[in-house]
Amino acid sequence: MADTPDPQGGRSANRQLQVERHGLDVIGGAERKGTPRTLFWPWFGANVSILGLSYGAFALGFGISFWQALIAGVIGIVFSFLLCGFVAVAGKRGSAPTMVLSRAAYGVRGNRLPSVISWLLTVGWETALCSLATMATATVFGRLGWGGGTGTEIVALVVVATLTVVGGVMGYDVIMRLQTLITVVTGVLTVVYIALVVDHIHWSTVSALPAGSAQEFIGALVFMMTGFGLGWVNAAADYSRYLPRTSSGRGVVGWTTFGASVAPLLLLVFGLLLAGSSTDLNTAVAADPIGALTTLLPTWFLVPFAVVAVLGLVGGAVLDIYSSGLALLSAGLRVPRYLAALLDGVLMIAGSIYIVFVADDFLGQFMGFLTTLGVPIAAWCGIMLADLALRRRDYDEGDLYRPRGRYGDVPLTPLLLTLSATALGWGLVTNAAASWLEWQGYLLQPLGLGGKSGSWAYANLGVLAALALGFLGTLALGRGRIRAQEAAAPSPSADEGAVA
Repeated sequence: MADTPDPQGGRSANRQLQVERHGLDVIGGAERKGTPRTLFWPWFGANVSILGLSYGAFALGFGISFWQALIAGVIGIVFSFLLCGFVAVAGKRGSAPTMVLSRAAYGVRGNRLPSVISWLLTVGWETALCSLATMATATVFGRLGWGGGTGTEIVALVVVATLTVVGGVMGYDVIMRLQTLITVVTGVLTVVYIALVVDHIHWSTVSALPAGSAQEFIGALVFMMTGFGLGWVNAAADYSRYLPRTSSGRGVVGWTTFGASVAPLLLLVFGLLLAGSSTDLNTAVAADPIGALTTLLPTWFLVPFAVVAVLGLVGGAVLDIYSSGLALLSAGLRVPRYLAALLDGVLMIAGSIYIVFVADDFLGQFMGFLTTLGVPIAAWCGIMLADLALRRRDYDEGDLYRPRGRYGDVPLTPLLLTLSATALGWGLVTNAAASWLEWQGYLLQPLGLGGKSGSWAYANLGVLAALALGFLGTLALGRGRIRAQEAAAPSPSADEGAVA
């Protein structure tokens, strides 16, 4: 069936749903469609999850007041998604996946290091979201008297995993349509949820929460960054790559940031009010971040709540599994994109089984995971943003796949900068709730920050340090290399010497 351009949304009016065949290749001009505003739908749909309410409890868990948590959340959410917006500009300038465009900074095969890190992060996120959706469904069914035990969890896991894997395997067109549906349904039902539980807010209790230290405030701010935008930054160009090269760069930044930020900001405010009003709810969220929120609801709304919870979490997991498949290909696996997504789906299911049926401390492990991988991703983000800021021309498409091209094969400077920034960052973070991460924080004592039990131990300074070192180091050391790249003649269109 022939495609007919849709002037309103830039989509194809008669496009049949089919498995996306594109992998790491550059999107051709004929398939680049839409306007920057179409980026609103995938980013809003991926971040409208009820999980945003639970971040209110997470933030207050740092021992800070409502106003401190609100400021930390607003700054952390908007700034981190602004980073996503800037990385998304690379997508419309190069029309390739994020972790292919990263080759301009890291070299064609040198880029496999950040690709592996990106893959681990996205697989971890999709596993966490799938697990939360499973636990939330079981909690709802338990309250309704319809089960809620192991059998319910197994059925819920199968349903959630199926929705996620099918969306990731089918690819871009299905994801864009699915995210539009998720946006509408979850948006409406979330408003209803807020209306039903608003009487559980007690401002006198919330406003009486004592203020925390500057270190605790910084810790909450960095956690919000890693929990939101820094968890997406390595996938930010995967959707903007389908936009025409003539699309407005400001529009790409604006619609990405706005679409991704607006729901988390609203949910965070309400989540802070709820968690600050009830110590019991605040504690329960740590064990079951979504299911704990059902305790405030009337029975008749439990099924709609399960729908909004599952769809919201699936919306994020679908984007993650799509991008994790692309990252796996960029790391060197030579299979079609849909098979890479399917493989990640199998790993997601295995990880979800462990979290749901074996692990007994979700929040501690989750925070440890976010912080640990947040450090090298922050380093990559700093390098990527500085590299993008220094460039005056679009990427050379052919040389993104050619080790002997202008971008090189394994340049040492960005790799050493990444390793240095990661080593610095891990030395400045701690994760006491996750025993397997007790080795971190080794620089807190030598740098006079009080050691692993001092006031700076949980400020998570390492994420900010890695981001800053990656960015400033590339600005200082990468200018000459980029100018030489842009001075080279355009590469031939032939694929001689290219790698996947």
